[in-house]
Amino acid sequence: MSTASTTPTPLPLSCTAFAGNTRLTSGALAEVAIAVHHAGGEAGVLVFDDTSGKVIDLDLRGGDAAIRRRYQPVEISPEPGPERSRGRPKLGVVAREITLLPRHWDWLGAQPGGASVALRKLVEGALRANLDRDRVRAAKEATYRFISAMAGNEPGFEEATRSLFAGNRPGFEAESKTWPKDIRDYARKLASEIFAAV
Repeated sequence: MSTASTTPTPLPLSCTAFAGNTRLTSGALAEVAIAVHHAGGEAGVLVFDDTSGKVIDLDLRGGDAAIRRRYQPVEISPEPGPERSRGRPKLGVVAREITLLPRHWDWLGAQPGGASVALRKLVEGALRANLDRDRVRAAKEATYRFISAMAGNEPGFEEATRSLFAGNRPGFEAESKTWPKDIRDYARKLASEIFAAV
């Protein structure tokens, strides 16, 4: 069902499988894939990444050992590239091109340590300042992906979606209360990060 890739991609840390409206299992991808295989395969089963809410396509060919090997997390080491004479490659510094207005370059050049140090400080500050907002945005996207796939035809879906994006926990819970229990509970679990930050 999935296509082979020459570059390994990181596997989700945890995922959850649904057979219809019922939660089949949760856990590491290898263990969930084996459980799906034992449950009779992928017909009617959807597996969701617990972080992104994206559906994961499984390749269930072979027995348990083959599936475990396929979905066991592996360490991905960076491929050695050409040696660079600039920057600090041992620290993981990567050279890329950016475009700025002349007044921006003038300001950066006047900062202690120069443009690179000033840019790194600005980016680190923005990362810290936006950490909660980025986490909430990611949780909204993950929850929306899941409820679109599993609850799109359920009563109250549109209203629940509006409540989700408004950060309205009571509204989201009220509109999702009639959904199948496992779908409702998983949606609320994905959304908990959103409501905790409000």
